[in-house]
Amino acid sequence: SLLFLGLLAAICLGLNLAFLAAYLVCACCCRPDPVVQTKQRSSCCVTWTAVVAGLVCCAAVGAGFYGNSETHDGAHQLIYSLENANHTFSGIDELVSENAQKLQVDLEQHLARLNELFAARGDYIQTLKFMQQMAGSIVVQLSGLPVWREVTTQLTELSDQTGYVEYYRWLSYLLLFILDLVICFIACLGLAKRSKCLLASTLCCGVLALLLSWASLAADSAAAVGTSDFCVAPDTFILNNTQGHISTEVTRYYLYCGQSVSSPFQQALTTFQRSLTTMQIQVVGLLQFAVPLFPTAEKDLLGIQLLLNMSETSLHQLTAMLDCRGLHKDYLDALTGICYDGIEGLLYLGLFSLLGTLTFSTLICAGPRAWKHLSSRDRDYNDIDDDDPFNPQARRIAAHNPPRGQLHSFCSYSSGLGSQSSLQPPAQAVSNAPVSEYMNQAMLFGGNPRYENVPLIGRGSPPPTYSPSMRATYMSVADEHLRHYGNEFPA
Repeated sequence: SLLFLGLLAAICLGLNLAFLAAYLVCACCCRPDPVVQTKQRSSCCVTWTAVVAGLVCCAAVGAGFYGNSETHDGAHQLIYSLENANHTFSGIDELVSENAQKLQVDLEQHLARLNELFAARGDYIQTLKFMQQMAGSIVVQLSGLPVWREVTTQLTELSDQTGYVEYYRWLSYLLLFILDLVICFIACLGLAKRSKCLLASTLCCGVLALLLSWASLAADSAAAVGTSDFCVAPDTFILNNTQGHISTEVTRYYLYCGQSVSSPFQQALTTFQRSLTTMQIQVVGLLQFAVPLFPTAEKDLLGIQLLLNMSETSLHQLTAMLDCRGLHKDYLDALTGICYDGIEGLLYLGLFSLLGTLTFSTLICAGPRAWKHLSSRDRDYNDIDDDDPFNPQARRIAAHNPPRGQLHSFCSYSSGLGSQSSLQPPAQAVSNAPVSEYMNQAMLFGGNPRYENVPLIGRGSPPPTYSPSMRATYMSVADEHLRHYGNEFPA
């Protein structure tokens, strides 16, 4: 089923790429008529598409950061619970082995020396044999306790693998977030700078990010479904996996911890406690009655008493560790980390992947329009005539080196006046009236006296270049000046 989810994501990726390829082919093949309004509408559409894609990308990264943090917290809670349970199981095995060694090795040494000392007293020998039987009973009870060595090995391996996978998973998603933000930034920068190189880089990186988004969606969905399947019945899953390694009664005791569940270790711990109490009573009796007769036996008897006191302390620790409440709490904490924080984080990461696919699909779709818009702008700039007086580049060139065409135009304009050239008034006489008129109008409307609106012929400066319509305009202005001020000109 998990492989099916991954295959489903791969199918969706193929459909998405097919749709994008079809759209790009249609966008590149269809060439509408270059109309100004269409260009402006296309530019506005591309701008708003980039803005919306950037906002969606920011929302996706925000959801991704939250989901990544939640999943990371859940994984760390699982690792912490596994380490606590591992520490408890290791402590149980250590206490059992220490008590068994004390009763089998240290106690046997003391009893062997006491048997030599009490060889003449049969009643004392019987007491020593009884103590030896009690010690053997304790060892038998301890050997009946489950050994957690294999469990601790598996838990250690699981904890290490979880920490290793989680570290690289968290780091990979962090790099993916940064990549998405960088791609959106490059897209906005390319539109702002009107750079085709940045736009092409955005399209290539957008396809890569689209692939990564679908791959992350497949991984997130598979992990979320698998984890949710475990969380539906975790007790049954653990019972099935521990069957054959741990007794079912012991597993149920830790899984369903409560007052109604009896401890499977109660009989062994009770026998341990009673045996220790009986042995301590026997040792106290020997100290009271045998030491006056055998003073050298006091050292071994005190050693046995100290050993039994240490075993009793270990018994209390072992009872606390075998209690189900501590391990059951670790079990619940692990389930909380997996089934609540972990699944919630995976769902937010899935939302991030979906929004990421939407973002980069939108950017890829907007790429051809942006490319056409930039190409049309370059074509419009290239269509500007070099002799156009409104061309900034032509102005800069004319400021440093006036072209010969302008001088030739001025000469042709002067020759076009023909016989009226001899009637040119003095510069001051011709320009005083219109200049003063325009200066008065400028002062009247609150501005400074300027010469921008004064006709060029009135300023006495030749125009740069003229088209036929412009030449006709200047000729009409010249005729008007001659009609108004012709009587002031000398014959």
